[in-house]
Formats: sequence, structure tokens, C-alpha cells
Amino acid sequence: MREKSLISEAKQIQLATDLIKLGARLQVLEANTELSRERLVRLYKEIKGISPPKGMLPYSEDWFTSWQPNVHSSLFINIYNFIIKHTNVHTIDAIIKSYKLYLEHIEINSLQRVLSLTRAWTLVRFLESRVLRVIPCTKCKGNFIVHSLEIHTNHVCGLCNIPSRAGKTKKKVA
Repeated sequence: MREKSLISEAKQIQLATDLIKLGARLQVLEANTELSRERLVRLYKEIKGISPPKGMLPYSEDWFTSWQPNVHSSLFINIYNFIIKHTNVHTIDAIIKSYKLYLEHIEINSLQRVLSLTRAWTLVRFLESRVLRVIPCTKCKGNFIVHSLEIHTNHVCGLCNIPSRAGKTKKKVA
């Protein structure tokens, strides 16, 4: 029987800690660390002071193509793709670094955070499985998330062609 490395275990705990602090759900922790569910739950409670939320992860790929989520998801995935292409950082570490940069951009520009870490992780999985893809806008040339199976000749993004009801939420009306 092989003995577990303390350094390896410490790295796993640090990764889980980073993910929890960024708001990752338990399923994301389980998929990206080698720690047991029980240890992850204890760690989550220690860091957040509450039990991890229960229930299924958000699954719909349609969420990523609606107006405001598409803008934020596209921003995140462009950061992620830049990191993957120009650094030696990959997998969950690239998601963490990209998400932190996304959060910095949101804070600097006083924007509302729309994309959670769990949704960012899900987005990367949708792109890897080719459920979604990134294509350029024909007007601004920016890269945006679209459904893979739809026809996208002459795609115009939600920033170049803002929907009439964009940003008019019940919260803003109240």
C-alpha cells in the first residue's frame, strides 16, 4: 500500500480552499481534487461557516447564450483562452486564474458579477465537449459564445446589437 504524500495532500487542500473561496460548489471540488467528499464538506464548513449548498449544478447551455450572461461568459472565455495559449497554466488552474482576472475586471469597472466560478467551470466543459463554441462578431471582431449546432454566418454579438430589453430587470425597474 502506497503512503500518501503530505505535500500532495497539502496541494489538494490548497486547491480546494482556493475553489471554495471563489464560490465553487461541492461537485466542482469533487471533480478537481482527490479529497474525499467528507473532507471537502468539513473544509467547506470551516472556510464558509455553513454547509455547502445542495442540489444539482446549473446545466443549461442556453444560459450562456442569453444577452448579459453571454457578454460575461465571453469575457471569461477570452481570458481563459489567452491564458491557455500564452502560459504554461492548464486545467483547473487556468480556470481559477481566468476567473480571478474576470472578477478584477468586474470590480474595476463597477459591474455586477454575473458569472459564478461554477458556471465558468461548466462553460469550459461545454466548450471542450463542443456543445458551445466561440466565434467572432462580424462587426466588432470580438469572440463570443454561441451554440455549436446553430448556423452562425454573419454573427453579430449582443454588444453590437443590444436587445431592446437588455438590462431592464425587475430589480432595476423597482
